[in-house]
Amino acid sequence: MNIGEVFNQNGRLTGSIATRTIDLPRIGLRKVESENPKAPRFEILALNVARRWVQIGALWEAASKATGELFLAGNIDDPSLPEPLPIALFPADHGGYMVAWRRDTMRSDFGGGLAGGDMGASRNYDQRDQRDQQGGFGESTAGAEGELTTAGGFDGDDPF
Repeated sequence: MNIGEVFNQNGRLTGSIATRTIDLPRIGLRKVESENPKAPRFEILALNVARRWVQIGALWEAASKATGELFLAGNIDDPSLPEPLPIALFPADHGGYMVAWRRDTMRSDFGGGLAGGDMGASRNYDQRDQRDQQGGFGESTAGAEGELTTAGGFDGDDPF
């Protein structure tokens, strides 16, 4: 699903991203200068409420397994968001990029781990259930009525 567009205007990559709950009317891509092959290709910047540019993500170069087509992939993240927004940028005819939201999927080349989506959430619940069955974090310090107890070695003194 396309959620934005980035244009090459006078050598600067600027554009916007909008979803039902996120509105970034002005974003920019800043090229990362690095010798490290694992470094991102671009930083994603946005104007904050004080009209200053702040980094909200990064993009790495990736290639389609099916076609070999190169594109950019990364996340937008900010403390105001409930979770990172995974995005992919595909080259557009106008010299910029089309921004698409992407759902992380099972990656067989990394052991089949799930990332995001409902299945990822249910897997997290399974892991939590296993942890709880194996003793978890120890006994609760709350009694049946919610009162503080001394279970787990807490002696009533303020631990902070």
